Amino acid sequence: MNKTEKADVVQALRDSLLTASSVVAASHVGMPVNTVNALRSEFRKQGVEYMVVKNTLVRIAVEGTEFEALGPLLKGSTALAFGHGDSPTPAKIVKKFASENDKFVIKGGFLPGEGLLDEKGVLQLSEMLSKDELRSKLLGVFQAVPAKFVRTINEAPSGFVRVLAARKDSLAA
Repeated sequence: MNKTEKADVVQALRDSLLTASSVVAASHVGMPVNTVNALRSEFRKQGVEYMVVKNTLVRIAVEGTEFEALGPLLKGSTALAFGHGDSPTPAKIVKKFASENDKFVIKGGFLPGEGLLDEKGVLQLSEMLSKDELRSKLLGVFQAVPAKFVRTINEAPSGFVRVLAARKDSLAA
């Protein structure tokens, strides 16, 4: 790579990092190419950017940003997954893939505003609900209150009708 290519890679990395909602660092050393390609495909489907770049270029790209905390994770072969939508998405994909492949190692991650995450932190992040899941739960809460209110309002006349029916039955007997 010549200097201009390296500068382009560093700028692309910086742009990806600055717009990322989360970053997960991992290593896939010793894994078959087809398996790694399947992982890349899954990342692409979920809108997650996945790249393997030299650690020195990543260090240059993160210089002067909050992502500089990624430094300790940049040892050996490192692949970075950048989530640009839901923060838990890259962590969920990585966790599932690591459980199926022994050679895949989760090094850690970074959550803007929170800081550096170790492997345990990435696994906890993967357990978080996505935005869509949170929205559906919130919608359920919003719908439950009016539904309970309507049931409560309907219960008074229904109860009154049941009392009248019981009285009628008792008089008929």
